[in-house]
Amino acid sequence: MPLVYDELRKLAASKMANEAAGHTLQPTALVHEAWLRLVGNDHPRFQNRAHFFAAAAEAMRRILIERARRQGAVRHGGGQHRVDLQAVDLAGPSEAAQMLEVSDALDKLAAQNPLEANLVKLRYFVGMTTSQAAEALGITEARAKHYWVHARTWLYQEISTSKAN
Repeated sequence: MPLVYDELRKLAASKMANEAAGHTLQPTALVHEAWLRLVGNDHPRFQNRAHFFAAAAEAMRRILIERARRQGAVRHGGGQHRVDLQAVDLAGPSEAAQMLEVSDALDKLAAQNPLEANLVKLRYFVGMTTSQAAEALGITEARAKHYWVHARTWLYQEISTSKAN
């Protein structure tokens, strides 16, 4: 487990490096929370490496989505952010709003294609590379690339359609 924990910590650090400046969630906190959700007081049995990383990706996803929803709550400023007016170019959706849109579309993708949804969770929410995700899922890198392209296209169309409505 310590080896897996170290790997999760590296992946979380990689994912959190892409977050906007000023975020308060640290990679260690994300991994600790995910770890607690995965093992809790029980000692769950994972079938294999792919099963563990799929569960870890889902736990991290849920933590990040819950955090995004809390930030969007009116009592927490309703998604307002401190902005340096010198650096403002164009208005766009907040990172939290974008993450919620991706999560909602991902739930729909999971109903149709669970393997592609798991790949997206590993890439988008955990920060794995295509080859790392392929290894974790037990598929070839070429297959993972194919699934990644399809899933991204499907998610883009789903999010675009939901915005239009």
